[in-house]
Amino acid sequence: MSRDSDFSHRPVLFEECMQALEIRRDGIYVDCTAGGGGHSLGILSRLGPNGTLISLDKDDRALAECERLRSEADSGSNWILRKTDFSRIGSVLDELEIEQIDGALADLGVSSHQLDTLERGFSYGSDGPLDMRMDDKQELTAAKVVNEYSSDRLITILRDFGEERFAGRIVGAIEACRKSKRIETTSELAAIILRAMPSKSRKEDQNPARRTFQAIRIEVNNELLSVSELLETLPSRLNVKGRFAVISFHSLEDRLVKEAFRKLETPCVCPREFPVCICNRKSLGRSITKKPITASPEEIKINKRSKSAKLRIFERNEEKWITWL
Repeated sequence: MSRDSDFSHRPVLFEECMQALEIRRDGIYVDCTAGGGGHSLGILSRLGPNGTLISLDKDDRALAECERLRSEADSGSNWILRKTDFSRIGSVLDELEIEQIDGALADLGVSSHQLDTLERGFSYGSDGPLDMRMDDKQELTAAKVVNEYSSDRLITILRDFGEERFAGRIVGAIEACRKSKRIETTSELAAIILRAMPSKSRKEDQNPARRTFQAIRIEVNNELLSVSELLETLPSRLNVKGRFAVISFHSLEDRLVKEAFRKLETPCVCPREFPVCICNRKSLGRSITKKPITASPEEIKINKRSKSAKLRIFERNEEKWITWL
């Protein structure tokens, strides 16, 4: 990446992802989350003249960076960029008249550029507007969630999406504050959360605001639904021996990925006492990673954000996929 770029995204688990995909020079691959283009460039560099890379993102700035990289890339491979949520992968492939692909990568984390750009409002460690939109064309912002959602809805979001055990206390503090003034910035919200937390919880290794910011970001960008739709759609579009690599950064995403891969590998729902399977649900493939791949100590030293990354890999088998109601 050239020095004049303001995109500082460091691809997480880069070598592990490249190895996981077992990239064929003439294959068709999808980077579901292009971000700063780091993983995309890695895939592109391993493709030959007949290879194709499709990179998706709903962040205009990420796509602009990929456009710049594409213009500089010394490659005869076909690099296609599309602005879209990765949940629409099926529609994108249909529009491109591509039936099957040889591999896909989805890095579900927020990019370093998004976190470090103050006006995006993703970071609880700096002062910026309460935004958190990955697509800044959408209407819903973090400010709207924090200031306009009901207390009950906010508590549910913090509990379900942030696994925040002090959701009631935090929302109570937010409610008290927004009665007198609108909460506009990330630093305001982080301070409210800090004051609401019991003193013991403030001594945790992670920032007390982390879970709440995660929950609000997931709500703003509808992240878990998008991940679920991706996991439901993409595996059946893989060629035989095609691989799907997914990097998650928190337990909610990782559970979705783990459970989806388990069901694809062992879809039978017959009661255990049945001597033979009668549901006729066939395996689509196998999970390559019984335990997720994590960052090495060396990578964590270089990139602290890689510490929570978990990579899981699924491989399509030769069975024909049988759909069911």
